[in-house]
Amino acid sequence: MKKFSEFRVGDSFYSTCSISDKELEEYLKFSRVRNAFLENKKKGEQQLVSGRAILSRMEGEFTRLNQIYGNDIIFLGTDGDPKWENRNTRFLKPLYTDQVLKLKFTVSETNDIDDEFGKISIDYEGMSQDNDIVVISKRNIYRIKKETPK
Repeated sequence: MKKFSEFRVGDSFYSTCSISDKELEEYLKFSRVRNAFLENKKKGEQQLVSGRAILSRMEGEFTRLNQIYGNDIIFLGTDGDPKWENRNTRFLKPLYTDQVLKLKFTVSETNDIDDEFGKISIDYEGMSQDNDIVVISKRNIYRIKKETPK
């Protein structure tokens, strides 16, 4: 686990994941998302994964990284990228259940909040198993305790 003081702009961390049919069904049930496109699954076919489900999994994977896990960290929100008119996320290609999603998390900014907490901004990038960029999400902001919990 890295401490706040050890994070540097440009640091990148990697992981992989996939989302099963069952996990997507559980997410859609929990989130209460209703979308006819997501509900019209044909038996035996892979299902299109909703964008929010992808982002949710990406954040979950981020919090489990060896460099992150163990820190007191809270998601504060997103500021978006000024180069994208302050938009935060772009979905560029579809992702289907059971496809491998290769994740890259890059520190894009670090700031002090006060003596106890700092703030880190993380850019997410998800690529398919075929190396197509599926999603880019910039400036996901986290508050992180400066000293590791004992």
